[in-house]
Amino acid sequence: MEENKGGFEAGYKSLNKMGDRKGGFRATMFIYVLIALENMGFVANMVSMVLYFLFVMHFDLAGSANTLTNFIGSTYLLCLFAGFISDTYLTRFNTCLVFGVIEILALAMVTIQAHYKELQPDAMMPMQACSGSTCLKGGNAAMFYVSLCLLALGAGGMRGTVPALGGDQFNQKDPNERKSLASYFNWLLLSTTFGATIGVTVIVWVSMNKDWDLGFFIATIAAIVGYVFLALGKPYYRIQTPGDSPILRIIQVIVVAFKNRKLEVPENSEELYEPVSTSTEAATTTASTTVASCIDEEKITHTDQFRFLDKAAILRQDCSTSPTVDPWKVCTITQVEQVKILTRMLPIIASTILVNTCLAQLQTFSVQQGNSMNLHLGPSFKIPAASIPVIPLLFLTILIPIYEFLFVPFARKITKHPAGITQLQRVGVGLFLSAISMGVAGIVEVKRKNQAIKDPTKPISLFWLSFQYAIFGIADMFTLVGLLEFFYKEAPSGMRSLSTSFTYLSQSVGYFLSSVFVDLINTTTSRVTKSKRGWLDGQDLNKNNLNLFYWFLAILSFLNFANYLFWASWYKYKASNDEHMVDSDIDVHDNPAFELSSSKQKALNRSNSGSPYFINQQRDQDISPQPNGAKYIEK
Repeated sequence: MEENKGGFEAGYKSLNKMGDRKGGFRATMFIYVLIALENMGFVANMVSMVLYFLFVMHFDLAGSANTLTNFIGSTYLLCLFAGFISDTYLTRFNTCLVFGVIEILALAMVTIQAHYKELQPDAMMPMQACSGSTCLKGGNAAMFYVSLCLLALGAGGMRGTVPALGGDQFNQKDPNERKSLASYFNWLLLSTTFGATIGVTVIVWVSMNKDWDLGFFIATIAAIVGYVFLALGKPYYRIQTPGDSPILRIIQVIVVAFKNRKLEVPENSEELYEPVSTSTEAATTTASTTVASCIDEEKITHTDQFRFLDKAAILRQDCSTSPTVDPWKVCTITQVEQVKILTRMLPIIASTILVNTCLAQLQTFSVQQGNSMNLHLGPSFKIPAASIPVIPLLFLTILIPIYEFLFVPFARKITKHPAGITQLQRVGVGLFLSAISMGVAGIVEVKRKNQAIKDPTKPISLFWLSFQYAIFGIADMFTLVGLLEFFYKEAPSGMRSLSTSFTYLSQSVGYFLSSVFVDLINTTTSRVTKSKRGWLDGQDLNKNNLNLFYWFLAILSFLNFANYLFWASWYKYKASNDEHMVDSDIDVHDNPAFELSSSKQKALNRSNSGSPYFINQQRDQDISPQPNGAKYIEK
């Protein structure tokens, strides 16, 4: 399989004779299959494992809830670890397979422990005789926690690499493929939704009505088949090799900027350091090789935000004039801009945490609401309480094709944007709708509570929850896909796995923040209310004030939306100098599609004679003896 060879950010090799057979939707079909099959088990576990912990592993109520919350939060946090590994050491494809093996092993361990009673706590032992929140002890406890940790590592690793692997199949330098990239993320969410729908219906029903080990076994087989499909697609993937550590490059910029803190930033950004040639060897080889090495790394246009970081690109007098410059003494403009991009992303990440806190309520309190409502669908069929999240999944299954085939073409005609609307606009719509969803949830809770108090024998129908679930389903479609596409497109190609993992970091923090909010609200309201009872105190929904908690989140979400609007308008999208992004296998002398300007041709001729010249990427002017025409700065 051919891989992109090059620097930290490599261009696609889509122009060679095999280019038309690699990448595109043909390649992502294998990824869609993996996403659907893996999410069958993962989402089913998310919504039902709390009951497994409670009834099989004999945790108490708080212990089972906290164990599940910690598991989900850890899974999303470990996405960052996997993204770092795939960007730095392994390819995204190989990283996904490695973590896939770990996930399958973990699911097998969970299945075995659920099958054999000897590996479970004694069902006859009362909770009072147990220490802590569980009766698990010794080797059984070790097997339980090891399997959960491995499952979080494997599932998180897959989520930290697969979105970026699929995004790599579309060359952003090609206008047609750039349009397809936005569609890819929509279909990725649809695949997730399709698999999750089967999981929360079929697998959850099997687990709760047949046996837990059978449900886990189905999830294991589904994951195995999914990863086999991913491996079968290898001949069709465009695979980028990992580059320098993104963490190391960030640290270099910060360190060098601190060293140069007393220097003045040049008014002309073209005086900052930005070489094109990356090695002395490249300057002494053939002309075609030199040009290929010069154009292989994507250059990012300089921006005026965070000017203090530009000090890292000041070429000091004590720096070497050779093409290989110590990165701990001077950094390139592109490297500095990469750090600026990540810095600009931080407020966006922070602004999307609360929407995931709202999502956590739909997976906890809304499920408890549904459990106290009329669960019957017709005279005989009763919906399992753990299958209640199927409502937003069904809405998403319908809405995503409508969005892709109707809304996007319509919006594209108006905005001329390939995706119809920008990624940040899409996220903004999702944040606004999530606030509306929490307001509607409070209204529905008032109706449910009033009916339960008026006549407990005639609860309102479960489908009253469909209003809040439908609105939040639309919000999730806009927010999740918008964030994945935003982080993928804005990040340098060598950081895209790590960057797309920021979406899951937001989810992780949102889940943990939900627990903090619940405890904080209970503590605060128990002190100020006349009854000395918290809004969410106890297990009886009819005696607490869940509606007030929903409205509190709605108000907070509207304030967060206003905060997001400020940061979204402040954010500057990445602008790349992609005029040099061509296939490195093409002989630029024999290909009329690639012609050098006269000044760049002069630089090429000089480099062949062994002179250490650099092509100025920012302008097409004569070559200066210093790298990039940069001026030396006195200490």
